[in-house]
Amino acid sequence: MTADIVTDVFEEHRPVLLGVAYRMLGRVADAEDVVQDAWLRWSGSDRSEVREPRAYLVRITTRLAIDRLRQIKTRGETYVGPWLPEPYVTDYADTVPDAAERAVLADSVSVAVLVVLESLSPLERAVFVLREAFGYPYADIAAMLDRGEAAVRQLAGRARKHVDERRPRYEVDPAQRRDLTERFLAAAAGGDLEGLMALLAPDVRLVGDSGGKTRAPLRVLESADKVGRFLAGVVGKGLPDLSVRFLEVNGGPAVLALSGGKPDSVFQLDIADGRVQAVYIVRNPDKLRSLPTA
Repeated sequence: MTADIVTDVFEEHRPVLLGVAYRMLGRVADAEDVVQDAWLRWSGSDRSEVREPRAYLVRITTRLAIDRLRQIKTRGETYVGPWLPEPYVTDYADTVPDAAERAVLADSVSVAVLVVLESLSPLERAVFVLREAFGYPYADIAAMLDRGEAAVRQLAGRARKHVDERRPRYEVDPAQRRDLTERFLAAAAGGDLEGLMALLAPDVRLVGDSGGKTRAPLRVLESADKVGRFLAGVVGKGLPDLSVRFLEVNGGPAVLALSGGKPDSVFQLDIADGRVQAVYIVRNPDKLRSLPTA
């Protein structure tokens, strides 16, 4: 391959590689670092016997992500307050025409699923991501991970059971989520506590991620009364030079709040039975750096 072809092949598969790495790590910066390392290995390797570049690159990326995840767990990093994955801008609504495929991709990168994946072992997480999000056959996953197919099937079954037992069941219809998000935002911005309460499920949960670097609840808030009053109070105080914009984040509609043109927070809702079941707020500035502001 010429240098240009080597680069073109890698760039063709970069979105898939980033998707694998992000689902493995839940952090955009770490995922980008892993993909960059994969590029260095690809560009410096002997590619004469590589018959399927995509499979080869996914294997490299997956192994690098496993190593990175093990390093993170070994360091025993402590996090102040609740942890949420870094907001990951997606565009499935515009780029994935097949509704079934779009639903699978959106679900596999949703906040609710990524939070559950944090409790899996690195190998379990890799198998789950490759199988559930990207549909790789067990034999291919076994080859990527240097494991027997029977062992991979066992890992997949264990991971699937774990996720199914812990993942809340939410609606994924983007139109419904967008509509309810707009109504939710209007009620909060107007200080309409009664209107907010009408949109919240009785057992709604609010999870705020600040990493201890800005203001957000250090514990998960539960119940419509606590969540409604908190939101009405926070929005009532306002932000200087506030503006908002809608984004597709982690496979669903989200609201990016900007203060003075800089990202301040990302709000995203999980919906079921026509009501808000969960509110996610990311305010950790380290997790907002990659978001577009215009």
